[in-house]
Amino acid sequence: MKKYWYAILLAGVACTPTRNDTDEIQCIDATKARTGRLVVLNHPLVHHHLSIIRDKNTNSSAFRFSLKRIAEQLVYEATKNLSTIAVNVSTPVADTICKCVDPNRKIFIASILRAGLGITNIASDIIPNAEIHLLGMYRDEKTHSPVWYYNKLPETFKNTHSITVFICDTMLATGGSASEVVKMYLRKGIPEENIIIICVISALKGVNKLFEEFPKIKIITASVDRTLNQECYIVPGLGDAGDRIFNTVVAK
Repeated sequence: MKKYWYAILLAGVACTPTRNDTDEIQCIDATKARTGRLVVLNHPLVHHHLSIIRDKNTNSSAFRFSLKRIAEQLVYEATKNLSTIAVNVSTPVADTICKCVDPNRKIFIASILRAGLGITNIASDIIPNAEIHLLGMYRDEKTHSPVWYYNKLPETFKNTHSITVFICDTMLATGGSASEVVKMYLRKGIPEENIIIICVISALKGVNKLFEEFPKIKIITASVDRTLNQECYIVPGLGDAGDRIFNTVVAK
């Protein structure tokens, strides 16, 4: 087995990557999965930053830095089909016609607290006119089911067919939390095909659950990992994303 040593100077983390064909992460081929409703990013820099956030020795500062770089790519991919309109713009040299995002298209960024903030903060910078929805859920440690604790959204929205919802959560494990959020927006009249889930790492179980329940949604992710452990953490995953983002990891 050959080992290739290199230093990831950008984040100040040393890695010792090992190639082993029998131990590679099993991921879904995005070109074959769900007729394009699932998009798995395949970019050298995304892989680079994934290796950093997966590493248990990466500190919180370096973790957040690499998470942001991945989140940027995810958000640009998720928003690439937003409708645009032509606008007249005067440059210092001449008048020209440019494209901008259609202002009549309402955009919601829904953050599943607390790990979803790792993506939401980037998404709100990229889409500054978006409406931010903070949605609080925690996981019951016995049943592994999501439990709501915060939701201040109105009962209904106007012109729901012109609304696009981006649901942000760093990890998509069982799919329970994401499923609850999708159901909530569907009850408020948002069309299923207008809902896009953005997550950094997904588990195959969670992806399948969401597509079985909501075949018209779209999922944008950087990786689909092979399985979950008994505690319903993604394997190989990266541990507890919220703890690693906010530097609240408890030493065991």
